[in-house]
Amino acid sequence: MDTFSHALWGKGLFGYRGKPWMALFFGAMPDLFSFGILISMRILSGEFWFGGPPPIESIPWWVFINYDISHSFVSAFLCISIVYRYRKDLAFAMLGWPFHILLDFPFHTKAFFPTKLLWPLTDFSFDGIPWSRPEIWFPNLAGILVLFIYRKYKS
Repeated sequence: MDTFSHALWGKGLFGYRGKPWMALFFGAMPDLFSFGILISMRILSGEFWFGGPPPIESIPWWVFINYDISHSFVSAFLCISIVYRYRKDLAFAMLGWPFHILLDFPFHTKAFFPTKLLWPLTDFSFDGIPWSRPEIWFPNLAGILVLFIYRKYKS
């Protein structure tokens, strides 16, 4: 799923209890922790291009590690459980993080950043349907729209 959609799902599902901006952030955070850092570095160095995903061999090794850490239920629930002990209100907004992983799991192929749900315990991943396909993309947009309409009329 694209980062913007993840952010909106996070805010729509977990941002209604007083931490909308945190839910928006945690919805996008797994991608920001991996690709966001890479894009920022490439923009600052003047190496950024607008040509779709970069060739896999041009992506630094640390992006793969950051991706695995940030896209693992193990990492997400460990961090959320620690925060929950001290800040229950913030922990709820952080649930956008595991929801991000849940959305990525069926919509990433093994060819380009498969989501390893339980990394580092296992490297298991699923060869999913790319989120960029219309049969995935348009229902995603419709779901976000329905969610925000629901939130607007529920409040």
